[in-house]
Amino acid sequence: MKYTLNDLKPGDTCRIIKLIGQGGFRRRLMDLGLVKGARLTLKKLAPLGDPIEIEVKGYSLSLRRAEAAKIYVEILV
Repeated sequence: MKYTLNDLKPGDTCRIIKLIGQGGFRRRLMDLGLVKGARLTLKKLAPLGDPIEIEVKGYSLSLRRAEAAKIYVEILV
């Protein structure tokens, strides 16, 4: 079963398995450290659910739900 960042709950840790998107959007995510194999943790959700805050490579990053839906992950136990 495939999951996206949108499917995670606060505190969940995962590994990126695939990025969907092209051009500048994909390059921006990769520049922020969101590359295949990177481990990240969902820290918290905004009160209305958008944006989400994740921790990747030691720093916090906020993403919109639409962006998070394009990042497929494997949930780690």
